[in-house]
Amino acid sequence: MNGTPNADTPATGSAAPAAPAAPIVSVVGPGEGETVLLGTTRMRILEDGGTTGHRLGIAESVIAPHTPGPPQHRHAGHDEGFYIVSGSVRFTVGDEQHDAVPGTLVVVPPGAPHTFANVRDEPAVMLSTFTPDPYVRYFRELRDLHAGSEAVTPEAQLRLMHRYATEPADAPAPGPS
Repeated sequence: MNGTPNADTPATGSAAPAAPAAPIVSVVGPGEGETVLLGTTRMRILEDGGTTGHRLGIAESVIAPHTPGPPQHRHAGHDEGFYIVSGSVRFTVGDEQHDAVPGTLVVVPPGAPHTFANVRDEPAVMLSTFTPDPYVRYFRELRDLHAGSEAVTPEAQLRLMHRYATEPADAPAPGPS
């Protein structure tokens, strides 16, 4: 290196280490985010993992009145959390039912059978978390499956669930991998 080192370069001639990049803060305002339509449920993806190093995904769902949920299922690869913002959501966990009202948090660890539905006459709004985040991609693929030209078969849905380490609750519980 010719010349005099500047204040940012050590006198040894080696380059100064690069400063770490500042963390990116995500701010998603009302009406923003990616909308995913799943039948009578409108999901708004608020965090797809891109800001969190894929540790966390977050979505808001508006569930129309009298909307049945998915078949009871279990996840092997992620925790799922549900916070009820408005309305009421019925969670079925194994044989138990819980009617969750605003302010209720339901946390489902991997392996726990669960489903949910809106059995009431008014819409329900819930905030969902996925840790880690890959399940957000499941909802995008499910949207695309429903938007396709062919009817969605139970077999097609099962294949999609399986790709995201999700099985029907009546299937044997996954063992350690």
